[in-house]
Amino acid sequence: MAGARAAIRYAKAVLDLAKDQNTVEAVNNDMMLITETVEKSKDLSDMLQSPVLRSEIKKSALLEVFKDSNAITVGLIDTLISNKRINILSDVASTYNQLYNQFRGSEVAIVTTAIPLSKDLKSKVLAKAKELTGNDVVVNNIVDESIIGGFILRIGDIQYDASIANKLNKLKREFTLN
Repeated sequence: MAGARAAIRYAKAVLDLAKDQNTVEAVNNDMMLITETVEKSKDLSDMLQSPVLRSEIKKSALLEVFKDSNAITVGLIDTLISNKRINILSDVASTYNQLYNQFRGSEVAIVTTAIPLSKDLKSKVLAKAKELTGNDVVVNNIVDESIIGGFILRIGDIQYDASIANKLNKLKREFTLN
């Protein structure tokens, strides 16, 4: 995450401003949209990272793509442009989402599996994650066939790796050390 500390500072400032103006939910919706859009669009991501494109071009493109955004979100884009930090927009947006979830008393559990989670398994993961954190948990399932089987559970800065790939790597390390 490029500029992680800066992204956290911007996200905290945006959350504080949104709290003051009672627009926390609307700004969160904008930030989720920004995160998803930048992740899905390589062109948009490349544009944000490009040192060649002028800031005015980036700003007009972003305001066109996110034209229905809240005034606070537009203000964030303006601030990042003027501070020459627009390349961290996606990081700020995803950090805002995390701070928003903490503010609401819920957390996001990212579960990486080789195949999509079934409803039954998803409910078991929700129960276990709620037991671990004490908060309401939203489960995001990421499918990654490279883990072969099992799962990787990540909640905040806690990670539990029960993947087959991890177990095979442990065995490999044990055999190479002996």
